[in-house]
Amino acid sequence: MLLLLIDQDNKQKNISGSEKNTTNNRMELLAAIMSLKKIKTNSEVVIFTDSIYVKNGITEWMKNWKKNGWKNSSKKPVKNKDLWVKLDKLCQANSVSWKWVKGHSTNEFNNLADELATKAIK
Repeated sequence: MLLLLIDQDNKQKNISGSEKNTTNNRMELLAAIMSLKKIKTNSEVVIFTDSIYVKNGITEWMKNWKKNGWKNSSKKPVKNKDLWVKLDKLCQANSVSWKWVKGHSTNEFNNLADELATKAIK
């Protein structure tokens, strides 16, 4: 997991971490959660992610998951519910906009995140 935070003074902070026996989706969720934990409550923030799973989950799917008792469209329990609940709570405490960027492309921050995450794994 890697977080790239740009503060109000345009200073960049790189924060990385890892977990054993996890999935890419859990790490993507954890990156968003850890980012939001690093800011003051009631902040306006834009989160850029190359994860359609995270972006669509928080902006589109979650409303129905909650309405349906945390069941997905196939009536099965939502995977990673523990992290979705944390992310939802943090989003409600802030004004969060979500932007999807294509992974492994020309976005300099996404490419840097990939490079640092690969190093952290090793």
